[in-house]
Amino acid sequence: MTVRRVIAVFGLFALLVSGCDGSAEPSGGASTGAGPTVAVAPALRPGWQPLTLPAPPGGAGRLLLRDAAACAGRWFLVGGVADAGGGTRPAAWTSVDGTSWTVVPVRADSFYGRQNVLSSVACRDGKAAVIGAKTGGAHGYPRISTWRQLSDGALGEVQASFETYGGPTAVNVSRLAAGAPGWLIVGNRSAGAASWVSSPPAAEFALVEGAPELASDAVGVTWAFDAVAAPPGWLAVGGLLPAGRIDRDPAVWSSPDGRSWRRTVLPGGPEYEELQRVALVGGVPAVASLVVAGDQLVAAVADGVRYSVWASADRGGSWREVAMPLDVPAGVDRDVALVAVGDRWWLAADDGSRAALWWAGGVGA
Repeated sequence: MTVRRVIAVFGLFALLVSGCDGSAEPSGGASTGAGPTVAVAPALRPGWQPLTLPAPPGGAGRLLLRDAAACAGRWFLVGGVADAGGGTRPAAWTSVDGTSWTVVPVRADSFYGRQNVLSSVACRDGKAAVIGAKTGGAHGYPRISTWRQLSDGALGEVQASFETYGGPTAVNVSRLAAGAPGWLIVGNRSAGAASWVSSPPAAEFALVEGAPELASDAVGVTWAFDAVAAPPGWLAVGGLLPAGRIDRDPAVWSSPDGRSWRRTVLPGGPEYEELQRVALVGGVPAVASLVVAGDQLVAAVADGVRYSVWASADRGGSWREVAMPLDVPAGVDRDVALVAVGDRWWLAADDGSRAALWWAGGVGA
């Protein structure tokens, strides 16, 4: 994914990061085509400070960091532990100041739950809910679990039938969002984009499959990547492959309840384009990989070769690269996640051989 453009829709309350197969040309960047070139602005260099994460129980292994979130004075970081034999187990951490972290107890009830790597976390009112998965079974499908924070602070696995996230029409489960209505997961089924909704306890998610305008239809094939609470409901983003075409166009869906959806297809070009992350300006403090840090937007992206971080001080009109404390090539089992509170940023990076957490503050774009 490249930072190609940031589009404001629905009264300029949502900012969307779009991915495509074309090249990025942030303001101030050098042109790759004919015409004059402009010197590339030097990368921002935040004073990244490493943070120490306590080892989760269960024996030695390499930490896997996958996602982070913050709300109501509480930070959450999720991932897993990989042992020398290739086995994995879920792991999570929390903090009340973003600096000192403690392990969150994880209570798995299923065979695959005990092997989950936690991939997406959201929080509301200081409580977290999480998606995790482990590939396995006769067909090698990802075995999805959701997790909710219990009264004692531990993450407990939520029981669900196999068909809720798997079954013959399963494709993938993407990301989890939190908001006043409760919780929303977006992903995809064989019928196209889909959603899963839950009330605030996150004790049970209901699959919404084949919903008009959200799912594929005669207009084209849909795919959902991310979602955010947009009062009084939800906003989801992704792409639509129009009938008779081979390239996606960016798509946005709005919903009052996560069950009924209205589709808007944004203007696209001949390139393969899709919206991969969404955040509210002046709304929720952070959406992983696209966050609002003070008066800036900060995005973590991958171009197929490496991950990079970019900052914008003008609502996405121009972008400036931010030097990362760790070089992370793109690829399997490699991730970068961002979270921000006020003007402080936290970056969790996993380069496939090691994972670590850093923070920085007061970085100007």
